[in-house]
Amino acid sequence: MSLKYAGPKPIISHSGIEFDNNKEDKYVYLNIAAQILKSINHEYVKDKVYTYDINTSRFSSDELFQEVKSICPEINELMNLQNHNIENEINHNIQRVHESTTLSQDDKITLENNIKLMHDYLIQRSINKKVYYSVIDKLSDVVHKTKIDYIIVPMFQTFLHTLHSLQGSLKKRKQPIDSDIEVYKENDKLLIKLKIKHI
Repeated sequence: MSLKYAGPKPIISHSGIEFDNNKEDKYVYLNIAAQILKSINHEYVKDKVYTYDINTSRFSSDELFQEVKSICPEINELMNLQNHNIENEINHNIQRVHESTTLSQDDKITLENNIKLMHDYLIQRSINKKVYYSVIDKLSDVVHKTKIDYIIVPMFQTFLHTLHSLQGSLKKRKQPIDSDIEVYKENDKLLIKLKIKHI
C-alpha cells in the first residue's frame, strides 16, 4: 500500500460510473496538511513570529509518505485497517446487489462488475482520506500544545479546505477550541488567516 492520488468520488450504478468533481480525493490536501504541520511543529520563543515558505517545498509521493510516517508512526497499521474496512464495505455492497429485488439480473451483473472495476480506486481514496484526517488531528494536537495564535497561508482552495478541516478537528477536541478564518489582501496577495482562540 502507498499514498497516491486516486481521483474524485465515484458514483457507481448499474448504468455506469460517474465522478463527482466536487468531492476531491483527500490526497490533494494531504501534502498541504503535512507541510503546515512541518512548519509549526518545533520549539517556540515567546512572541516571535515564524515563517515557512510552503510554496517552495512540496513533497514528492515518497517524501510525503516518509513525512507522514514521521508524523504518524502507526501509518502502516492505519492503512491496513482502513484497507480491511473498505474491503468489508465493498463486499457488503456486492452482497446487497445480489439481494436486490429491484434490479434485473443483467443490471445486477453490470453493477457488480462496476463495483469490482473500481475496487482499487475505492480503497486508495479511503486510505488517503483516513491518513489525511490523521495528519489533521496531529496538526490540531500541535496547535493546542504550542498555543499558536494564528496560521497564515496563500489564498488557494487547497489551503482553505485544509484550514477548514483543521477548524473541524479543533472543534471536536475534548476541550473544543474555537477559530475564525478570514481572507485579506497584503502586498497585492490574497491570504487566509486562521485565528485560534485558546482559552
